Amino acid sequence: MDDEEALARLVALAGTGASGVPGALDAALLRAVVEEASELGARRALARLGLADEAARGDIGDLRQLLGAWRDAKQSAWKAAVDWAVRGSLALLVIGLAVKLGLPGLLR
Repeated sequence: MDDEEALARLVALAGTGASGVPGALDAALLRAVVEEASELGARRALARLGLADEAARGDIGDLRQLLGAWRDAKQSAWKAAVDWAVRGSLALLVIGLAVKLGLPGLLR
C-alpha cells in the first residue's frame, strides 16, 4: 500500500465515522490523517525540488559548505576593502600634514 492509498483509506474511515466512539478514537484518527497528509506533502515537495533521491543529503551538505565559504569570502572582501580605505585615508592625512608643515620644502 502506497502513501496516497493509505491517506485515502484514512480519509474514508474518518468520513464514515467508523470509530463510533467520540473523543480519543476520533482524535487519533484525525491525527493519523494529518500525519499521513503531511508526510505525503513533504515527499511531493522534495520530489519537485529534485531532492527525493539518496544523494540529496550529500547535495544539501555540499550546498551548505558552499554557502558558508561564500559568506566567509564576502566577509573577508569587505574587511580588506575597509582596511585599504582606512590605510588610504591615513596616508592622505599624513601627506596633508607634511604639506601643511612645509616638509616638502625641506626635501629640496
